[in-house]
Amino acid sequence: MVNQNPTVDQVDSQDNEGTPRLEDNIKSRSTWLRLLFMLIYCALFGLAGAVGTFVVVVGFFWVLFTGEVNQQLRQVGQALAAYLYEIVRYLTFNTDEKPFPFGRDWPGSAADE
Repeated sequence: MVNQNPTVDQVDSQDNEGTPRLEDNIKSRSTWLRLLFMLIYCALFGLAGAVGTFVVVVGFFWVLFTGEVNQQLRQVGQALAAYLYEIVRYLTFNTDEKPFPFGRDWPGSAADE
């Protein structure tokens, strides 16, 4: 049986289908710019998560002491959840559209409705 796989020396840096070479991908400015935005959005994700934790704790104590759900805290929580969802979609390459503050408006703003 003959090995039909090419050796490392024989592998062209671009395949037959015309896909970009690794060198082109590494030198791509858009890829490195996306990495910069991804790092920024990771930091914003952590910050939004901390704010979300604060909203959860305050909301719990609000219900504990008043017996009612605070509607403003619910709205803030919903907007934070939507924002975190947008960040995760961007970080996982499910969308190229940047979330707030570099792309879309804040979730739940008047522009979205």
